[in-house]
Amino acid sequence: MAQHYQVTKTFHEINEKIRSGKAVVVTADEMTGIVKAHGEVKAARRVDVVTTGTFSPMCSSGAFINFGHSVPGIKASKVWLNDVPAYAGLAAVDIYIGATEPVEDDPLNKVYPGEFLYGGGHVIHDLVAGKPVQLRAEAYGTHCYPKQHLEKRVTLRDLPFAQLCNPRNAYQNYNCAVNATGKTVYTYMGTLRPNLGNANYCTSGQLSPMFNDPHYQTIGIGTRIFLGGGLGYIVSPGTQHKPNVERTGKGIPRRPAGTLMVLGDLKAMQPKWLVGVSILGYGCSLAVGLGVPIPILNEEMALRTGISDEDIVTQVVDYGNDYPEGKAASLAEVTYSQLKSGVINVAGKEVPTSPLSSYARAKEIAEILKSWIEQGKFLLGEPQELLPSDIR
Repeated sequence: MAQHYQVTKTFHEINEKIRSGKAVVVTADEMTGIVKAHGEVKAARRVDVVTTGTFSPMCSSGAFINFGHSVPGIKASKVWLNDVPAYAGLAAVDIYIGATEPVEDDPLNKVYPGEFLYGGGHVIHDLVAGKPVQLRAEAYGTHCYPKQHLEKRVTLRDLPFAQLCNPRNAYQNYNCAVNATGKTVYTYMGTLRPNLGNANYCTSGQLSPMFNDPHYQTIGIGTRIFLGGGLGYIVSPGTQHKPNVERTGKGIPRRPAGTLMVLGDLKAMQPKWLVGVSILGYGCSLAVGLGVPIPILNEEMALRTGISDEDIVTQVVDYGNDYPEGKAASLAEVTYSQLKSGVINVAGKEVPTSPLSSYARAKEIAEILKSWIEQGKFLLGEPQELLPSDIR
């Protein structure tokens, strides 16, 4: 049965308001208060766009790069950037550098397995920061591409093509990680002290993009986003996109659910929003700044974007016992309000919490995106196809 709304708008109508400088834009933080004070119908009449943001390590990230032809030509079969291996199984001088690829022969890796000081995420950050990067390539040589070795220093400006392409970003909800064993464990969720010594989480809560459109009713292929300080696009559901999960009465998934594959021009991005990180005992990654504008097409979308940290839940998972075995049993369900308070209760014990994501930077992304839209610099991209959802 078709839904009947008191308020209806279209992407075209909202974009016309943006062009004329009449669009009302608020951040997801602000929308929470507006909906609480005035209800979703009045909020939908008043607000046109809600901006979101997240900034945290996103391991499934990387960049496609064309490093330019040499004379004579080379068909690279192995390539390194600052001694970090890049994938070269594409065309002659096309490569992909992954954020979690570690530098080869890192002496720390021989002493502390899994601890890398430098990797693909750092290479991407260095390029965006304008730093020169040492490129080394090897090839087997052909009649049309006879060159077998190439070394040169390149900057982002030198590269004919550089596109950030992240297969899985902006996870919609994620586990809160603890460790119930008697020894410290080192994970992509950070260092977890023994006997429930700490709890780490990695989502910005009520500012997080996909919590504000939990059923992906406005997000899909072609959605224009803030990515790495520049413009980007959603090009696909991300790998591990799992919309069919148990949800709360307000539509919020209780466990990891939706993900995004995103794309953007690396040359238009900023080093503040693409930061190489090292995670002790795990390896390297890339912290990515990402923000999605949510158009308020009707009162349902106003209600969705009015979500608060008190409404958002996640599972506390023991990464010392359950996670490596694939069990992922939940020790407790907690809200983001509880996580952000600094302490949660697990098995009768008070456990201190710590975020891997930056809420301050998430707020800054939402504010930047808000200002771009208010100034008419950023129009909404109407998706050509919505993400797979549990309600369609």
